[in-house]
Amino acid sequence: MADNNNTKATKGAISIRNVTKIYDPEGVNVMAVDDCSLEIGAGEVCMIVGPSGCGKTTLLNAIAGFHSITKGEIYLDGEMLCGPSKPLADQGADRIVVFQHGALFPWMTLIDNVAYGPKVQETMTKAEALDKAGHMLAEAGLGDVAGKYPGEVSSGMARRAEIVRALINDPKVLLLDEPYRAMDALTKSIMHESLLEVYDRTKVTIFFITHDLEEAIFLGDRVVVMTTRPAKTKTILDVNIERPRDYHVLSSNQFRVLVEDAKDAVHEEAVKAFEAGERELA
Repeated sequence: MADNNNTKATKGAISIRNVTKIYDPEGVNVMAVDDCSLEIGAGEVCMIVGPSGCGKTTLLNAIAGFHSITKGEIYLDGEMLCGPSKPLADQGADRIVVFQHGALFPWMTLIDNVAYGPKVQETMTKAEALDKAGHMLAEAGLGDVAGKYPGEVSSGMARRAEIVRALINDPKVLLLDEPYRAMDALTKSIMHESLLEVYDRTKVTIFFITHDLEEAIFLGDRVVVMTTRPAKTKTILDVNIERPRDYHVLSSNQFRVLVEDAKDAVHEEAVKAFEAGERELA
């Protein structure tokens, strides 16, 4: 569990208890998740890896309130999000999703994008939201481009602004679904360090899906390897690398050993998925 600096997070604990998800129960009965259980501590960076189509995103969507569950329960800080009496969790600002494909409004500047949520939810006045958005963008190194539109900045800057937009709501949990997948190696490296800086400041709980094992080890407190579909926990790797972290970690023997351990666990499931002819499941 994450307790890497002097400040310990007190919110954002996720409890996934015996969750099963079956799509189209009246038809072909595709089981995406089968009796999956996982405990994620408040302030933990939990990295989820596994074969394509294994059900990782299904689990994220259940936490976010986008998809219902068939059986089991999911709790956030001891309060049930979804379960037998309520299969679909309510969506809320306590759980913010950042998807693989960018979701900034192209007709709004970065500062207006970031300020949008608090203004619409009426948790801040327009002036308060813009002031906080400007401050947070400056903290993220985006102060000089706050007045630009998403199409006028690099993909890395736009993605960083999305993270800021999520954090302005002071969420308990960030749900990240392969947010850096399409980026080149250099941009991805910069984004990793940017996310770690954000985490060191906020201690927000992060549930992060990725196919990149080095990304998983570099960012995570634990790496959860999922089985091929239907998804359940295969193994959990503890990443006992001190924080704060920077790119020097990548050349350490400890890092390389952890990556190899993760590769061994994922490869076995990838072979099973290939032999079963799995395809990506929404």
